[in-house]
Amino acid sequence: MPVSRRSFLAATAGALAAHAWTSPVTAHAEQGTPVIIDTHQHLWNLERLQLPWLQDAPAVLKRSYDPEDYAEATRGLDVRAVYMEVDVDTADHDKEAEYVTGLCQSADSLTRAAVIGGRPASEQFAAYIQRQLASGKVRGVRQVLHNPGTPAGVCLAEAFVRGVRLLGDNGLMFDLCMRPGELRDGIRLSELCPDTRFVLDHCGNADVKAFHPSLRGEQNASHDVEAWKRDIAAFSQRPNVVCKISGIVASAPAGWKPEHLAPIVDHCLDAFGPDRVVFGGDWPVCLLGSPYRGWVEALTAIIASRPDADRQKLWSGNARRIYQLADA
Repeated sequence: MPVSRRSFLAATAGALAAHAWTSPVTAHAEQGTPVIIDTHQHLWNLERLQLPWLQDAPAVLKRSYDPEDYAEATRGLDVRAVYMEVDVDTADHDKEAEYVTGLCQSADSLTRAAVIGGRPASEQFAAYIQRQLASGKVRGVRQVLHNPGTPAGVCLAEAFVRGVRLLGDNGLMFDLCMRPGELRDGIRLSELCPDTRFVLDHCGNADVKAFHPSLRGEQNASHDVEAWKRDIAAFSQRPNVVCKISGIVASAPAGWKPEHLAPIVDHCLDAFGPDRVVFGGDWPVCLLGSPYRGWVEALTAIIASRPDADRQKLWSGNARRIYQLADA
């Protein structure tokens, strides 16, 4: 059964309350943690922006999260970041973009570029994109496709496809954040827009519980594992798609360990190969399952046996190239 943002947040709230984090591994920055380019950094100021989805969110997310909070969450790690839009009210898209592109202009900011919110099917989308290109800091656009009010197949509507093609014409990417049962729609969109580069967020929103029945408890897994594997394999055949290794820790229930995340991570890394994967922290949403550092350390353990060059590409090399971050 597809999972909505509302049901996902409700399900993870209980796990969050029950889960006192203990770091699964002992990788520390002073012991050689690599340079990290985090391609999925969330920031929000609730005095500036309206985030309607927070009404149904666990308490830990119902506050502002600013650059200083992010710096503290990543303290001891060598991190640069790409901002990821936070599903603000549509009326706040320009306000959000102005805030984050201004942040990217600051020489001492950890945030170096941005993926902003937008509505590709909107009649005003072309004008909106032209306004945002002027900053030189926008690398892409995202519209979250798994909200309860967003029906399946909406991304295949003619106007939506036209807007996504426009992104490619302007050298911008589109982030796909959708229900795992609808990944075929994303594959089709990537076929209809061959000149646009796509980033598949959160390993296709794979649910850790689906892979480990013993961890489910009373929580239902949100998708069929075998169907997800087939769809990820099909996605990997699209040369214009990159997979973001992110997000999955937020769905992990109490008691999870790196080996519980490994089947998802390994399948995505093996399918897409070392040159088409990037790392995403998904902070502060990751707090539903782990502090930022816990997710980094878990991923460090999962990929420990892979070649050094491949690990470096995942942590930063691919992101530096894909997001055009010469100064990162």
